[in-house]
Amino acid sequence: MEDKRNSGGKASSDAPERPTLKTIAFMTGLGVTTISRALKDAPDIGAETKERVRMVARQLGYQPNRAGVRLRTGKTNVIALILSVDEEIMGFTSQMVFGISEALADTQYHLVVTPHSHSKDPLVPVRYILDTGSADGVIITRIEPDDPRVRLMTERNMPFATHGRTDTELVHPYHDFDNEAFAHQAVGALVAKGRRRIALLQPPGKLSFHSHTRIGFQTGLHEYGAEEVPLRVTIDTPLPDIRDAVEAMMRSPNAPDGIVSSAGSAAIAVNAGIEATGLRLGHDIDMVAKQSTHVLNWIRPEIITVYEDVRHAGRELAKAVMARIDGAEPQELQSISLPEWPQE
Repeated sequence: MEDKRNSGGKASSDAPERPTLKTIAFMTGLGVTTISRALKDAPDIGAETKERVRMVARQLGYQPNRAGVRLRTGKTNVIALILSVDEEIMGFTSQMVFGISEALADTQYHLVVTPHSHSKDPLVPVRYILDTGSADGVIITRIEPDDPRVRLMTERNMPFATHGRTDTELVHPYHDFDNEAFAHQAVGALVAKGRRRIALLQPPGKLSFHSHTRIGFQTGLHEYGAEEVPLRVTIDTPLPDIRDAVEAMMRSPNAPDGIVSSAGSAAIAVNAGIEATGLRLGHDIDMVAKQSTHVLNWIRPEIITVYEDVRHAGRELAKAVMARIDGAEPQELQSISLPEWPQE
């Protein structure tokens, strides 16, 4: 027992010390105050000095002590991303995190991801952040037309940005994908291939982009002279159930000859349901699917894919939150991305 205690004590004493401002000062020959101001990008510190200090800080792996920063400034230097990871197999989560991280890379902010299931109360993680003061800003996804999280953070003066739009009087920062344009253009692409009976695998009705998608789909059907074949599942339905519902639909007398999928992972289940009937994608039926990576065409090149740049969305959301923290007006921090179709 004595040997173990001594061994444990020695391991603790030999652990590398965390680099501090004093460490950087020693390595550069500058004062601690100069180091601190250089890292904060103070205007009275020369560009060459700032770059030298940052280079040494990177080499040492220096990170500010968050507890100390919070005591001095009242800030955490943390941006919290509350992200649903249910059925996440097509890269949405990773692309969102990559994009936000890119925008935060040369700033004082750090990203903390809070995973959350969309089947649970969405207010729980938001309340925790607000009550504990554990972040300076928040990014949320899966936005509802009258989202209670948006109302709560607005009331509590928490800087935030949403991936998606609300449909209320509240003005807030957001970045969104133009799902109305996607669905409208998807119908046009299917009709151009001779398809006239089209099914839509749509978002769940409680989310804002459900109505955007439905409007685009319906106007597309009207404009291009196509009709809808109802599909009674959504992109939130478990993938095996989507597969079974599509198989049943394709075996029915009312089977479609075109399908629009609002999510890449769901498109995999749609394809499996089609193949279970012996029909061939690209021959008997065509599908347009939205995706945030380029994996679908590796699986089935016959799928007509539309790219949603979620990485770009992450960058825009991070920039919007930081600007809101700095006092920018929310109406100045709103943006929408258009669908990216493959080049012919």
